Amino acid sequence: MRVVFLGTPSFAASVLARLAQDSRYTLVGVVTQPDRPAGRGGAAQPPAVKQRAQELGLGVPVLQPETLRDPAVVEQLAALRPEIGVVAAYGEILRRDVLAIPQSGYVNIHPSLLPLYRGPAPLTGAIMHGDAETGVSIFRLTPKMDAGPILAQERVALPPDARAGEWTTRLFERGAALLAEVLLPFAAGTLVPTPQDDALATYTALLKKEDGRIDWALPAERIERMTRAYDPWPGAQTSWRGQVLKIIAARVVADDGTARAPGTLLDGPAGPQVATGAGLLELVTVQPAGKRPMDGRAWRQGIRDLGAERMGEL
Repeated sequence: MRVVFLGTPSFAASVLARLAQDSRYTLVGVVTQPDRPAGRGGAAQPPAVKQRAQELGLGVPVLQPETLRDPAVVEQLAALRPEIGVVAAYGEILRRDVLAIPQSGYVNIHPSLLPLYRGPAPLTGAIMHGDAETGVSIFRLTPKMDAGPILAQERVALPPDARAGEWTTRLFERGAALLAEVLLPFAAGTLVPTPQDDALATYTALLKKEDGRIDWALPAERIERMTRAYDPWPGAQTSWRGQVLKIIAARVVADDGTARAPGTLLDGPAGPQVATGAGLLELVTVQPAGKRPMDGRAWRQGIRDLGAERMGEL
């Protein structure tokens, strides 16, 4: 089966590699985002999918259009003559003219149990809601975002310490194996997709830097979830003595009931604690501005003259 692959970040690269090693499929082209400036120097860096395609030595075109709205790009895709398309976090919604190119359409991997958490940040949504279960869905793309019929799903327990970055990677790896088994029966018509129930749909939004700003008036439980849901970006952030402080890992600890202003830094038996709108939050791992992540206790030991100071909003 002739397959065109569309994807961009590192977790999508694992899907490309899985398809490349499967003799049932012939990759005829790879589409990914253009090289973008990255790092302190701002030099252009290729996306992970382009890097993996080069490492695999696929010998197929690697297209990096600014947009798939360009008619010339649509012609390039059509010239590849794909029988089916696979999309894994490509970064652009496909329009009808692109969707119409492969005779069997496009199949997408989404790290949630659709119709839950449609959109770009499904693991963030699941973690922030305290879900005990997540999963991965394989579905046929339609013009409406993440709303196409489902070909297959796999349920996975979501542990209470799950972090969004790590679990997105895990679910895409599981999804790659699931995808490889459903493409052929789907194209042959022996696998009948199941329509999603739109009435049960929930949605996530594109993450912004300000999403990670900690409001210490929130409950400790919600702030702890932020440290995992916004990993690796934008991260859960606050300020201390005028400098940005990232809270990488934290745990909710018992509160003795003493009234304290939210954001007040305290000394706890196992490490520094911060008063919140409901409960105390122990800082397990932090990252001060311009430094590497460090143990919360080591960070506290470097603070002199601690009074009734409070963490501030950015």
